[in-house]
Amino acid sequence: MSMWITTEHPAILFEDTEVGRLKKRIWDASPEEIDAILEAYGVPSEPELGKAGSYIQTTVRQRLIENRRKNDVVLIPVGCTENHGRHTVSGLDTFMVTQICEAVRRKSLKDGPPVNLALPPLNYGGHPYHHIGMPGTVIMPEEVVRETLINVMLGLWNDGFRKQIVVNNHGQLWMLESALHEFMYRYQLPGVFQVLDWHRAVREFFFPTDKSDSLETHFIHADESETAVGLLMFPEGMTDMGLAEEAEGEPLLPGGHFDTAVDAHRRPHKWSEGEGQMGIEIASTPQGVVGKPTLATAEKAKRPIAAILSYLTMTIDQILATFPAGTVPPVEKVTLRTQEEMEPYLREPGAAGWKPALGLPRRGF
Repeated sequence: MSMWITTEHPAILFEDTEVGRLKKRIWDASPEEIDAILEAYGVPSEPELGKAGSYIQTTVRQRLIENRRKNDVVLIPVGCTENHGRHTVSGLDTFMVTQICEAVRRKSLKDGPPVNLALPPLNYGGHPYHHIGMPGTVIMPEEVVRETLINVMLGLWNDGFRKQIVVNNHGQLWMLESALHEFMYRYQLPGVFQVLDWHRAVREFFFPTDKSDSLETHFIHADESETAVGLLMFPEGMTDMGLAEEAEGEPLLPGGHFDTAVDAHRRPHKWSEGEGQMGIEIASTPQGVVGKPTLATAEKAKRPIAAILSYLTMTIDQILATFPAGTVPPVEKVTLRTQEEMEPYLREPGAAGWKPALGLPRRGF
């Protein structure tokens, strides 16, 4: 029996799992079906960063508690402040990921119970070296990024949100992975913890094909892909296509070794695994663009966004089906602590006999 589901495009295969079959359904969906999926998620919609009840921090405390008892999964969107060309905004990564997470919450609110959202802890993110010196780009030290996320995870766990999905929209993935593992080494708390680079999670949908709604170029930076998502999901005025300009990176060594943003070419290296093979951004692409944003249309972003929204919903549903609200993976299966030791810390926050997680002795190195 084949482990793969083929498509009409020889470079695109989906694993024969529930995840792969979901992606294949989105891949094969008609434009009308894609529009229906997006409509179910309320895409496009106005941003909800300041809307009452949308985020943990904007929800009345009692309502938050009542919801957490039904759904204790939390999405933690993380972005950055980074030059994305003259034609769009430096908060593009943050707004892109919050719009995605808000759409997932809107859908879950209709289907019930709604997933929880945390306001982005990283509006100023970490960066690879080659972003150094770019105007409009604010670079935080790696230890600041890591410690910020660790403490956000701890605070949310202490408040009963013990299933956490960090949704990343920026080139800082290795810092977030490091934070997740340091969090576990340091505190050894039972739960479900995931870091998701959302565009890589649905990389197949950023691959140029002959589909009528396909992107024409590979995902890089502030390019056709990112601009298309902005045109689909951002409020009017946050993208000005009259200012879009094209730029290409300057290779300093022969190509074929380092991949682009979503690892589309299956090359030996991820883009983040080296420096010196390309000119740094301020010297080679001072426009803040690597690619062709001039090709972007909102239509081209619809299928990738439908894919990531559907995938996040599936992930949340599977987590809750396996570990319903208020439960976590077995303590002694996922930590070196004992069930007896953890019992008071696993009670509902504020309940009789509950103890805050910060009172636990650290177990890390």
